[in-house]
Amino acid sequence: MKMIFGVMVKKLSQIKDERGFLMEMLRSDWKEFEKFGQVYLTVCKAGYAKAWHYHKKQTDHFVCVKNNARIVLYDNREGSFTRGLLNEFVIGEKNPLLVKIPPLVLHGFRAEGKKDACIVNIPTELYNYEKPDEFRIPFNDALVPYDWKVKKGF
Repeated sequence: MKMIFGVMVKKLSQIKDERGFLMEMLRSDWKEFEKFGQVYLTVCKAGYAKAWHYHKKQTDHFVCVKNNARIVLYDNREGSFTRGLLNEFVIGEKNPLLVKIPPLVLHGFRAEGKKDACIVNIPTELYNYEKPDEFRIPFNDALVPYDWKVKKGF
């Protein structure tokens, strides 16, 4: 798959024993790490899409920690040599991946199957409540050549 410029994907390892497992999601000595802003959990209900949005400054680092999610990225950046490219990843329990999403790349996700998807994001910036670095377009906007195959989005 041809990757959108600036997007990085890292296969995550689970260290298992009889009690369960431990999985590192992002380390400061990995090439995917830039800086730390905060950590948050977002849940996407089955049958919904959380799309489309982008950030002007912030880089996101998504890891699905419960069930599975379909992450979709679209490069609409002016002057990008991968403009018009779409990347799609199914991540989660069946495929533990870190997906690094650079600024200005449109992105969204939906739960795979009938169970809610739980995604941990480790963005590079703190959330600014007065002036959020978050810009949205509707999940079914014709600008992005992608069908989420859901009737609801936000």
